[in-house]
Amino acid sequence: MAPDVFAPARLGPVTLRNRTVKAATFEGRTPEGQVTDELIDYHLAVAEGGVGLTTVAYLAVAPEGRTHRAQIVVGPDTEKGLTRLAEAIHRTGAKLAGQVGHAGPVANGRSNGVHALSASRMPSPLSMQLVHAASERDLTRITAAYVATARTLVRAGFDVLELHMAHSYLISSFLAPGLNRRKDRFGGTLENRARLARQVAKAVREEVGDAAAVTAKVSVSDGFRGGVTTDESLEVTAMLEADGQLDALQLSGGSSLMNPMYLFRGETPVRELAAAMPLPVRLGMRTPAGKRFLKEYEFHEAYFLDKAMRFRERLSMPLMLLGGINRRETMEEAMRLGFDFVAMGRALLREPTLVNELIAGRQADGACIHCNRCMPTIYSGTRCVVLDPV
Repeated sequence: MAPDVFAPARLGPVTLRNRTVKAATFEGRTPEGQVTDELIDYHLAVAEGGVGLTTVAYLAVAPEGRTHRAQIVVGPDTEKGLTRLAEAIHRTGAKLAGQVGHAGPVANGRSNGVHALSASRMPSPLSMQLVHAASERDLTRITAAYVATARTLVRAGFDVLELHMAHSYLISSFLAPGLNRRKDRFGGTLENRARLARQVAKAVREEVGDAAAVTAKVSVSDGFRGGVTTDESLEVTAMLEADGQLDALQLSGGSSLMNPMYLFRGETPVRELAAAMPLPVRLGMRTPAGKRFLKEYEFHEAYFLDKAMRFRERLSMPLMLLGGINRRETMEEAMRLGFDFVAMGRALLREPTLVNELIAGRQADGACIHCNRCMPTIYSGTRCVVLDPV
C-alpha cells in the first residue's frame, strides 16, 4: 500500500509531519549576506502553509562559492541569524533544511571579488573572467568548509543538510566530462569525477552523525552536450548509495550555467530576464548563443518522472521527486510509484498555503501556470508576479 503523502514520515534521523518539501529556490532576501526578517517571513509562509520541510537556498561554504555577493556564507557571523530562522520555523511544526553548496563556475567572480573555481579552467559568461581550475589544495579546503558549514547549521538548529551536487555547481562540474578535463585523480573516469561528491558526503556525515539528515540534490540529466547523462548519473548515485552516507536524494536536472530551462520548463521570459541582468549579460542574451542558452521546453506535470523512474528502479534509498508538481493526484501517484517525498518550488511560490489547502480538500490543484515570470525576480525578492487569481 502506498504511503499517505500527508502523513508523518522519517527522513534519516528526522521525523517530518508529511512528505512535502519546499525545494530550494533562491529567495533574493539577503542583500547583505545575512538572514533578514524578509527571509524568515518567506519560509514561515510555506511552513505555516503546511509543508513538512522547507529548504533555505544557496548557503555557501566559502566566499568564492556564492553565485553573487548577496548570498549567505555560513560561518560565525551568520550563525545567529540562522538560529533565529530555525527557531521560527520550528514553532510552526515544520522542519528546516539548508542547501549547502559551492557554486563553482556558476559563481560570479566579479560580484564576489574573488575568481570562481571549477573542475577545469573556463571562461565565465557571468563575470567575463576566467574561472580557475580548483587545485587539490582548494578541494581540501572546500571539503573542510563543507564540514564547518554542516557543524554551524546543526548548531543553529537545522534538521536537514542538502548537499548541492547538480546544476553545474562545483561538485556537478567535476561530474560533467565536458567541464572536467583534468588529468589527476579527480578527472578522467567516472569514478574519479565522482570522487569530490563522495568525499564531501563522507566528510559531512562523519561530522554530523545522526544530529541531522544529510541529503543531496543530483541531476537526472544536465541537459547539455558534455554534461552528466542519465546513465552516468545512475552510476554516480549508485556509488553514493553504496557509500551509505546519505539519507535521501532529490532528483533535479539542468544546468544553471549551460541550460537552465531544462529544469524549469514552460514559458521562457527572455525580455524580463534580460532586463534583470547586468549589461554584459543582457547584451550576450541577444546574441545567437544567448538565445540557445534559454531554450524552451514544453511544460507537463512531473516532467522528470520518466527519468526519475530509472533511479527508483536502480536504487533502494529514499528519493524525492521534483519537477512541476502542482496537483494532489500527482503527489499520490509519486507515492504509488515508490517515491518517498515530493518537492515543489514554483507551486508554493504562487500559493504558500497550498499543502494545507490540499490536506483540507479545499483544492485538488495548485494555481501556478508555470509562466516562469518569477525567475527574473530572484535578485529583487523572488515572488510570483501573477496577481490575478487563476
